[in-house]
Amino acid sequence: MEKIPYLGQTLTRWRIGGSTFVAHPEMGARLMYWNIATGDGSVRDVILWPELKTLEGFSKTRGGNPILFPFCARSFDRGEVGFWRDAKGVRRPMPIHGFARQGTFRTVRADAGGFEAVLVPGAEALESYPFEYEFRVEYRFSALGLTCNLTLENLGSEPLPWSAGHHFYFALPWSEGSRRGDYFIRILADQRQRQDALGGLVAGPALAPLERMDNPALIDTFHAKLRSPEVVFGEKGFPGDIAVRIGSDSAAPAGSVFVTWTQAEDSPFYCVEPWMGPANAPENKVGLHLVAPGARETFTVSVAVR
Repeated sequence: MEKIPYLGQTLTRWRIGGSTFVAHPEMGARLMYWNIATGDGSVRDVILWPELKTLEGFSKTRGGNPILFPFCARSFDRGEVGFWRDAKGVRRPMPIHGFARQGTFRTVRADAGGFEAVLVPGAEALESYPFEYEFRVEYRFSALGLTCNLTLENLGSEPLPWSAGHHFYFALPWSEGSRRGDYFIRILADQRQRQDALGGLVAGPALAPLERMDNPALIDTFHAKLRSPEVVFGEKGFPGDIAVRIGSDSAAPAGSVFVTWTQAEDSPFYCVEPWMGPANAPENKVGLHLVAPGARETFTVSVAVR
């Protein structure tokens, strides 16, 4: 573990086996990139981070792994985007993907294997989610993988709703000369959904368990009713697949989804996102979890290169 300067800030770098991880725990608990040195001396990017000239707009940078908390994607209240309604009927603002990715964190542990950071709620968080709680992000790194725990502890006297997730920007394609269409993704799901203009969940595209990753129907799709907690994708006929897993059990947690998204046909990244539930969880009630007073709940996700 070492500290490195970056555009006026200080980042932390871990080298474990052939893997290098770089994060800025204090800014959004953001894992910025991950690469692996291969046997032939080349370096493969696993999680991508673009070249920046300034940290302005850091939280919206298309790279790394933004943490989505307390809710994923767009929240709606009775058809109006940017709001949610709590159990008492109080309407509150809610930014897209919540406020953790642009929030300030305090590092409580950093060692040779990773870090743990606690959200320090700012004005946006206090307006959107004015409850008593502690939200922690913990990363553990290994030679060919990582595990991230998102933990919400309820310090108040009423049940606390949440439906968090991750927004991994995986480098793809990753082999020189390959194209997105050379890569396949395997998602075992019995339901595909999308979000409509008013925040509701509607039927998504018909997809096979194994799809080419240049299929535009994958974009903005929630893969629900998962028959496996693991998604695997990679270049057909070559080693080095990426596996993304929700939890550690043989079955996926109820309500959880994987989301597939990319920005454009020529984007150098593809996002495979494990979420506790689909978008607009407070209103749709799918994948919405309630943490009892005095209790805590953890959402665990792991990524491995095989």
